[in-house]
Amino acid sequence: MEHSRTCNQCGKGIVGRSDKRYCSDQCRHLSNNTLKRQSQGERRIQQVNTALRKNRSILRQLSPQGKTTVPRQYLELAGFDFRYLTQLYRTQRGNTYHFCYDYGYLLLDEDKVLIVNWQPYMEDR
Repeated sequence: MEHSRTCNQCGKGIVGRSDKRYCSDQCRHLSNNTLKRQSQGERRIQQVNTALRKNRSILRQLSPQGKTTVPRQYLELAGFDFRYLTQLYRTQRGNTYHFCYDYGYLLLDEDKVLIVNWQPYMEDR
């Protein structure tokens, strides 16, 4: 059998339906993933998600018990990026906690940071 059509991903001959563009599901997935990676918007989303996950990981490592005060420099040295957060929580006293998913922080005086875990009562607001 002669192959007049070739796979858009690997170049192998295609057998089957006349409208097939790929020789296998693997080639189709590789092609789609490559297109997504090439999209500038997708790359930006990936960068932001990576930064958020890194921030959360740093907060979790510095506060395994759920509530800890550390020097701001600890976060900076670990590579924490203060530009990225998932939500804000404002207390009745006017304090603003910055959260990366379920871990948050409050900037304190003297370059200190209070790290906390998200609590159920925070949902009420």
